[in-house]
Amino acid sequence: METEKTARKGAYGSILLAAALWGMIGLWNRRLMAGGLSPTGIVTVRNFGGMALLCAVFAVKDRRVFRVQKAHLKYFFGTGVVSVVLFTVCYFTCQKLCSLAAASILLYTAPSFVVVLSALLWREAVTKRKLLALLLTLLGCAMVCGVFSGEVTVTVTGLALGLGAGFFYALYSIFGRYALAHYDSITVTVWTFLFAGPASLVLLRRGDIAAFAARPDLLVTAACLVVFSTVLPYLFYTRGLAGVESGKASIMASLEPVVAALVGVAVYHEPMTALTAAGILCVLGGVAILG
Repeated sequence: METEKTARKGAYGSILLAAALWGMIGLWNRRLMAGGLSPTGIVTVRNFGGMALLCAVFAVKDRRVFRVQKAHLKYFFGTGVVSVVLFTVCYFTCQKLCSLAAASILLYTAPSFVVVLSALLWREAVTKRKLLALLLTLLGCAMVCGVFSGEVTVTVTGLALGLGAGFFYALYSIFGRYALAHYDSITVTVWTFLFAGPASLVLLRRGDIAAFAARPDLLVTAACLVVFSTVLPYLFYTRGLAGVESGKASIMASLEPVVAALVGVAVYHEPMTALTAAGILCVLGGVAILG
């Protein structure tokens, strides 16, 4: 019993650490965009760079992660292309059509999709505690993202794309669980990027290549993005997903915008408003309820 409890705490810790590392992505993205990279170029760097790093490490460390059955490739197509790539395409397109606040909160409808799909597919219990945690984290994300600041603009197409981003984002927890029934978390992560990396190349623009040519120092920032806000968080999240219900894992990952807000305050001296502080407390409360 104690071992099971310890394992569950370890899984929770892995998910929260993944969310924290994802929340730091603004540190690298801002520098790369200031250097001339487009948002879609950054996506390509993340996914293709993540694939290259994982392949290089495990080609030396443990080549067994590359051995999977053909019948299971559909799960990795799901995590890599359907989830990682499509959610990004929808999200960035939504940002062009709607305000950033609207795009952000639409993305964080993902836990709602995961809870519903998990209940339908695996009959995960939709408890009052889980619903309360979902409500608190969704409300908290809305506050942190600035939805109640009066600067939210939404179009019909943008709304559809934003919900699509949330849905595809949620599918990582769904396809990932199917894959984890056959493979360990490292194998699932490696194969996710073996699909996401090449698929992301269609998003690369000539200007992105020119930016790296003009600013070789951006390679260091790109490396930080790949290591700290791509590969490590996906490894941690997938490991946590192996020991936690998909719905709970997705709700706990809502810690990401909280960390992003704190990074903005600490590094970029963005104001900490009362609404932002209340939103952070709501998200933390929702996560604590599931603990």
